[in-house]
Amino acid sequence: MESRQQNQFIEIGLLVVLAFFWGSSFTLIKVAIDTVPPATIVLGRLILGAALLLALVRLRGIALPTSLALWGAFTVQGFLQSALPFTLISWGEKYIDSGLAGLLNSTPPLFAFLITFFVLGQADAPLRKFIGVSVGLVGVLVTLGPDLLNGSTESIWGQIAVTGSSLSYAVAAIYARRFSDQPALLTAACSMTMATVLMVPVSLFADRPWTLTPSAEALWSIAALGILSTTLAMTIYFRLVKTLGPVGVTSGSYLRAGFSVLLGVFFLGESMTPSLLAGIVLILLSVAIVTGQIRLPFLDKK
Repeated sequence: MESRQQNQFIEIGLLVVLAFFWGSSFTLIKVAIDTVPPATIVLGRLILGAALLLALVRLRGIALPTSLALWGAFTVQGFLQSALPFTLISWGEKYIDSGLAGLLNSTPPLFAFLITFFVLGQADAPLRKFIGVSVGLVGVLVTLGPDLLNGSTESIWGQIAVTGSSLSYAVAAIYARRFSDQPALLTAACSMTMATVLMVPVSLFADRPWTLTPSAEALWSIAALGILSTTLAMTIYFRLVKTLGPVGVTSGSYLRAGFSVLLGVFFLGESMTPSLLAGIVLILLSVAIVTGQIRLPFLDKK
């Protein structure tokens, strides 16, 4: 019994570490974006992440697939899971605070429900989840409110871009079901490798990285993104999916958003506005309702 409790304590500790790694990615992107354009930040992060994940695959003796169809599927997964959302977040953080980006990026469960219900017709408990989604949309509007009133077009587009990354993550999560017969580490390594291939021409043509003069802080931030927020985070994530289960891992989205806001406030001097605070409460509440971690007695009857 004591050993089981100790193991549970370790897994919860790893969940906190995972949330910190993912939450800090928004802070690291904000540091890097001053001297490195979005596409090149993403490419640098992916190169490191893919190389390290492929090394782990090799160390574990997992064979790479030979099917062209499977590699094509990995390409789609890499685009949806990494290339597109990473780029949207990095571009969006040119115009919005890192804490706000982290908060808006906690909404994939809302989009996943909308897709599975309206497109796939597979969602359960629709009324409860509709309530949760409605609360989340109000939260997003609350965070957008000041910029809508002030006419800050760039900030609005930045928030839309980061929210779009959540939609991409949701589609990626649904698409990833086709890899259930593949080792999770292999799926991560191969999809990230294909995402890297996709981002090479984007970075070369859009940013001309050989002309850039990145700061030392930017280079360290990109390295940390690749090693901590990508490789180690993915490794911990796949372990926790097995030990805590999908619902347990989902709870990390609250911690991730909290870390992104706190790190932005304490290390980047970002402000905690009333609208941001209200948005935090509403969005995290909505995610908790949609994922079933907050139950509504009048709807969730046993």
